Amino acid sequence: MRHVIFGGDGFVGRHLAPKLVADGEEVVVADIAKSDLPHYRKARHVTCDVTDRASVAAVGIKAGDMVYNLSAKMLSPIQVRAKRHEFFWPVNVHGTENIVAAMDKAGAPNLVHFTTDMIYGHTVIFPMTEDHPVAPLGEYGLSKLKTEELAVDWRKRGMNISLFRPRLIIGPGRLGILEKLFKLIDWNFPVPMIGSGKNPYQFISVFDCAEAARLAWKAGVPNEAYNLGSLNPPPVKKLLGDLIQYAGSKSLLIPTPGWAVKRTLDLLDLMNMPIMDPEQYLIAYEDCLLDVSKGKRDLGWV
Repeated sequence: MRHVIFGGDGFVGRHLAPKLVADGEEVVVADIAKSDLPHYRKARHVTCDVTDRASVAAVGIKAGDMVYNLSAKMLSPIQVRAKRHEFFWPVNVHGTENIVAAMDKAGAPNLVHFTTDMIYGHTVIFPMTEDHPVAPLGEYGLSKLKTEELAVDWRKRGMNISLFRPRLIIGPGRLGILEKLFKLIDWNFPVPMIGSGKNPYQFISVFDCAEAARLAWKAGVPNEAYNLGSLNPPPVKKLLGDLIQYAGSKSLLIPTPGWAVKRTLDLLDLMNMPIMDPEQYLIAYEDCLLDVSKGKRDLGWV
């Protein structure tokens, strides 16, 4: 089978592509960028801008192809309020529309598509299952929710679309918001926490995200949504304390009044001087924990 990975030169794609190559599959990476990655000796790269419908069509999706959409604009770099819609929507929403339209024209019905846990917004059900109410807190989560709504429509037309909602994806090659944290620890500076640090903080490994995508293909691309998160995440205070100790740093953890920090960050955001996106800090000391048991039941993913 041929596998077409949109955004395949990016963070998750550069781990998914070699997995599929190792399975003996034919792999096409469609991305605006091309890195010097060893799997390109066996995988083919096609330059593609997902915001351009003609560029997506030129990838040449064929009937029976297995398609993955990993292309996305993320929360890093931080955008000012006025620019968030124009930053996220062309790739996240219109890019997805272009990919699915090309699949439909080619007669390729199978898609694995990554969205985000940020479609949920504030915690209403703990832990969060896939039927948790959706109420995104900003343009990023809203753009991803829009793609899930598109998926519902295309499923009615006969497509098979597996949706994945990861927590913050970490692994080699991308720091994102963690860069600021790592610098504080490198410099032995105090590390402020929003709140007391007693709430759990859940990440997900990039390697586990790639494996989830592969397992969805192996399972026949179920028309379902799946949370992706680590098991038994520690409280923020322990997580950061262990990191500081591991790094051999002298940084101290400083608890802060969560409500006061949020209001300060709100003010900075209103002044077009954001240091965090509202979608990051508004849930900072809530008990946000994804229930990932559905992926284990359906896909054998842990």
